[in-house]
Amino acid sequence: MKKYALVIEKGEENYSAYSPDVPGCAAAVDTLDEVRRLFREALALHLEGLAEDGDPIPEPSSVVEYLDVPEPASPAPVAQDNSPTGSRQRKKSG
Repeated sequence: MKKYALVIEKGEENYSAYSPDVPGCAAAVDTLDEVRRLFREALALHLEGLAEDGDPIPEPSSVVEYLDVPEPASPAPVAQDNSPTGSRQRKKSG
């Protein structure tokens, strides 16, 4: 049994899944549970089709890791210039 990396992306209205090691195989459905199930089925059928056609079965090679990254500090609020001249500076005379 081979173990392939699975990438699941959340769209505005659905979830999609693919494996970077298996080009051309993807799934997209409404829920997270469904996308896992459907992609597993799609992957099995895809690999079966490759084998039937005599094409090589891709080897799992992707490595998946999560990195902890500190959140950036919020920028300081910008003061608004409500003067009649806006942010334009006046030239000093003489």
